[in-house]
Amino acid sequence: MAYLAAYDVHQARVFGRCEPTTGIVPFMNLVEQVMTQEPYASAKRVFWIVDNGSSHRGKKAIDRLTSRFPNAVMVHTPVHASWTNQIEIFFSIVQRKVVSPNDFTDLNEVRDRLRAFEDRYNATAQPFQWRFTTSDLDDLLARLDRNTAVRHEESSIPQAM
Repeated sequence: MAYLAAYDVHQARVFGRCEPTTGIVPFMNLVEQVMTQEPYASAKRVFWIVDNGSSHRGKKAIDRLTSRFPNAVMVHTPVHASWTNQIEIFFSIVQRKVVSPNDFTDLNEVRDRLRAFEDRYNATAQPFQWRFTTSDLDDLLARLDRNTAVRHEESSIPQAM
């Protein structure tokens, strides 16, 4: 079983669904679930921030999304940067509070617990308050550049035998 979810960053609202597996059809089922409701159905643009998973990777996925929902805009996170997508924060919460420990008797119990958590979350959640600023990003990139330069220098020093 796969749990797929979308997150409205403005409302702190989760749209989740359980599917037998992942893939293009389950992903598009999630998109359909969200995009056929207001305010998304009539919005000028709805951004879908996605990682590079196979069900929504590349130009074909973009074309598939916009052909079905012209107001939907797919944006891919950089590779290895899915942490920049707020749904990943929600999935982290689900991992800690819902599916760990894995003590379920069957998939129906997993599904029921996920749905109950999603309902509770939607009733109480507030939008995430990002604390990572552009200055923080500049600092992080500068540290990475310095560390890369140091490693490059160390690797170019001849080693004594």
